[in-house]
Amino acid sequence: MDTPQPTPEEMQARVLHRDGLMLVIDKPAGIAVHKGPKGGPNLEASFDALRYGLPRPPVLAHRLDRDTSGCLVLGRHRKATASLGLLFKHGKIDKTYWAVVEGGPDASEGEIDIPLGRLDAERGWWQKPDPNGLPSKTVWRVLGRGTDAGGAALTWLAMEPITGRTHQLRVHCSASGWPIVGDNIYGNGPRFGEPSLHLHAREIVIPLSKNKPPVRVVAPAPVHLHERLKACGWNGEEMDVPPVIASEAKQSILG
Repeated sequence: MDTPQPTPEEMQARVLHRDGLMLVIDKPAGIAVHKGPKGGPNLEASFDALRYGLPRPPVLAHRLDRDTSGCLVLGRHRKATASLGLLFKHGKIDKTYWAVVEGGPDASEGEIDIPLGRLDAERGWWQKPDPNGLPSKTVWRVLGRGTDAGGAALTWLAMEPITGRTHQLRVHCSASGWPIVGDNIYGNGPRFGEPSLHLHAREIVIPLSKNKPPVRVVAPAPVHLHERLKACGWNGEEMDVPPVIASEAKQSILG
């Protein structure tokens, strides 16, 4: 999936939350968040459309993979961006992803605890399970099961990365024997064409202001996930899906 450079109007239409400190936008799949060595479309190049009266455009508070869609947080000024960076670094921000995987786990919920390290020096960000790598934990819960048009088993998962390693969810799913649909690095996805990666940053909860409740933002499921989500029992955005893990439980894991 390749997404062209968004217009200012398209960027503004993707704003899910806006306040004086930050924006949360609905990142489309198929576009990098920042300019890479080979150039090409990237979201940062369109951030000027999101100034909303401030002298400078917002900046990235974290990253999402090129082919991952959903909640992306931007800081609106330097102090806010620094505060957001610390919250991400110390695991204070709750992130829930939706994934559709091939096959799926037998259990209804669980935890993946597999350290990750770089695959090799040639492939930059690519990761692999590595007993000597960085500690990496993911909590998951089954939201539904079904089959694709060819009869192959699918599972719809809610996943929360307790740690925030590069490609963590993709490697953890693959190493568990149920790669994410459309993953062309760690799974069976095609290099070009469909299906594209079925990984979506569904929800984020940000405790940025001490005197206000955390900001909770939900990104709607993108169109390219609809077919397989529906096959697994999703019946649209009105469906109430609770978080995968309570914040208290997360802190006990981190602690």
